[in-house]
Order: sequence, then C-alpha cells, then structure tokens
Amino acid sequence: MTITAPAPMLAKATPKIPAANAIPGGYGYEPKWDGFRCLVLCTDGEVELISRGNKPLSRYFPEVVAEVAKHLPDGCLVDTELVVRQGEAGQQRLDWDSLSQRIHPAESRINRLAAETPAELICFDLLAVGDQDLTDQPFARRRELLVELINSCDSNSIHLTRLSHDAEEAADWFSRFEGAGLDGVIAKPMDGLYLPNKRAMLKIKHSRTAEVVLVGYRVHKSGQGVGSLLVGLYTDDGQLYNVGGISAFTVARRLELIDELAEYVITDSDGEAVSGQTDRSRFSANKDTRFVALRPERVVEVKFDQLEGHRFRHAVGFLRWRPDRDPLSCTIDQIDRAPRYDLQRVLSS
Repeated sequence: MTITAPAPMLAKATPKIPAANAIPGGYGYEPKWDGFRCLVLCTDGEVELISRGNKPLSRYFPEVVAEVAKHLPDGCLVDTELVVRQGEAGQQRLDWDSLSQRIHPAESRINRLAAETPAELICFDLLAVGDQDLTDQPFARRRELLVELINSCDSNSIHLTRLSHDAEEAADWFSRFEGAGLDGVIAKPMDGLYLPNKRAMLKIKHSRTAEVVLVGYRVHKSGQGVGSLLVGLYTDDGQLYNVGGISAFTVARRLELIDELAEYVITDSDGEAVSGQTDRSRFSANKDTRFVALRPERVVEVKFDQLEGHRFRHAVGFLRWRPDRDPLSCTIDQIDRAPRYDLQRVLSS
C-alpha cells in the first residue's frame, strides 16, 4: 500500500473549553502548540515533511528528517507540530522567530541553523501505521497506537503531546503553559474520525486587549482603500516600535478609512505622502512592504493573543477607536504577559 498525505484536519475557534461530556464519546484535551503544522510521512525508505498548505518542508529541517528516519518506522504518517525552543535550561520556551528563520533558500544557512536552533516534533495524531490507513478509526484508537509508536521511539526531539479527559486540567494548561509559548488548548472528539480539511476539532486560544498607536496604513492589493492598519507601542525610553497590523476590513470600510485618515498623513515639502517600509522577511520577500506614514496621534483598542518581544505574534483585531487615550500612554509594559513557564515541564508528562 502506498501512503499519501491528506490535507490536515482543522480546528474551529470557540471561546471556552467545552465540558468533557458535551458530546457522545467525550472530548480529549491537548495543549495547543505554536509552530509549523507538519505531516510526517515515512514511506519507501524516504521521509517527507509536509506543511499545512501541502508545501515541502524537508529541505529546511534536515536534522528532523534524519531523526525521523532513525526512529520512526516505514509506513507511518504522523500529524505533528514543528517547534524550536530557546532559553537557558529550566527557562525554555517556544521561539517562533527562530522557527520562522529556518525557512531560508541558502543551503549553508539551513545547515548552520539546523545545528544552532534544531527543531523538534510534537506528535498528536497517527494517520497510518504499518501501511494501514487509520483515518477511518476513532481518535481514541489512533491515540492508543500513537502512544505505542512514540513510546518505542528513543529520541530526545520527537515528543508525544499530553492528553487529558479532564476539563479542569485543560483549563490549568491553558493558563500555565502560555508562559512556555503555547497558545491555548485543543478539544478533540474521542470518537471522531480524521476528517481532512474539515474543522472537526475545537481550539481555545488566548485573547487580550491593548491600546496601540496608529502609525500608518497599507493600500489594499486591489489599489482601492486601506488594506491594513499598522500600529505601534512606545518603550520606556520613548521609542515607537511597529508591533503589527490590523486587516480584514470590508470593501466599504476600506474606502472610508482613506478619507478618515487623510488628515493624519505625513507629507513632504511638496505635499506628497511620506512612505515607510516595514522589514522584509522570508514570508514577505515578494510583497510590497511600503506603507503610508501617519502622525502617531490616534489610539485604537485591539484584540490580540500574544506579544513576543516587540511584535504581536498574529494579526490583531480592531475593536474601537480610543480618542480618550494619550498616544504616549500606549507602552509595551502595559501588555499583560503570562508568567514564564519551562517548556521542558510541558513535555515531561
């Protein structure tokens, strides 16, 4: 039998952790890892690492390919998360920046980063084993076989994620594990089959609010209206950092924002709008990163999940304008951060 990798099963966002008995067969709870979703396929003596978008990842993570080839059997397909950890022993956490830097075109850099910031696999589902397709088996059975597979794998970088049937324990993970860089909890139907590209699981993610300063906007890719708003936060010494962006506006709202923000546009001596440019990354190498600079005079309240360093981890959501707030009061130290928690304690169940 030839194994092929399906599209990954997805999760639907929900605001709170459901009760374990909310559905027939019950829910099982797992920590929600913050890395690259990755299907690991071992077939015909070859190892493939496949992204959520069906892109090949193997060349970027040669150390993971070697570890899988050494420790996992031929004929298996495992649903995992690729992660990178950083920090001193006893104070480690997931590091998204280090992980994202692993996607690089230069082989020499790939090999150097494989040694400097090695990636690890967090395994949470088993789709095939011994050439047997398991996607039509309930998750409870797939989990049993996954436990057997990973427990027989003597590797320091291939891990089995935790699973609990206790909603209170999941709630404890939700708050405690955030300090190690995790971003919530997943609830899985124990009787559920593996449904490719279907939102058959639930995800409960952290959500916070903050007041940030509007520093610019990008024109929508259509050329009409505002595509995204760029926002910033001040440090204690008064330096203003670009910390992320707000998008997902309707067509009508995009056009309204152009007029609404016109008075804040910074212009040069000829009256032309001043442009800025955000840093390019390997994910934006072919994108136009220019933006229209605005005077930092408007404050907006946003919804976000995590702040890492001086950047929001994901795109933030627009809540409301805050004309009552002084832009200089929008500082990085206002952001509520989770108490630090050692990643190794998450991995050691």
